[in-house]
Amino acid sequence: MINVLFVCLGNICRSPMAEALFRDLVKKENLNNKIAVDSAATSSWQIGFPPHEGTLDILKKYNIPSDRLVGRHLKKEDFWKIDYIIGMDESNIKNIYRITNKPDHPKICMLLDLTKYRKDVPDPFYTSDFNETYRLVLSGCQALLKKIRSEQNI
Repeated sequence: MINVLFVCLGNICRSPMAEALFRDLVKKENLNNKIAVDSAATSSWQIGFPPHEGTLDILKKYNIPSDRLVGRHLKKEDFWKIDYIIGMDESNIKNIYRITNKPDHPKICMLLDLTKYRKDVPDPFYTSDFNETYRLVLSGCQALLKKIRSEQNI
């Protein structure tokens, strides 16, 4: 099983959106038995909470299931269980390195580094633009799935 983990600051906006989107792409490609998807936060202030209302609304708009999404904290042990650790912005990447104690490891990357955008995914908690975040996360998830299919020969 290939394990993918999306990470953002609070695990209520971007990373659960990416988790749900990627899980939906994986299901549509009939890869459920090959790829497992999760998300986590680098902070601990939203642990145990569901995603932000804006994230749930945008997922509903595009008919993407949002069940099983609940905030959790990134743990050092996650590094050993996960094949792809995907941060939403540069700050997340620095925190992932700090938490996992694995700076610059190739299994850790920023989502939009896999796309033509090569920038941070803006946090809609602050921008309130869930549409832009959705568009960027979708592009990143599509690129990630292509990368995994190529690297893992699936």
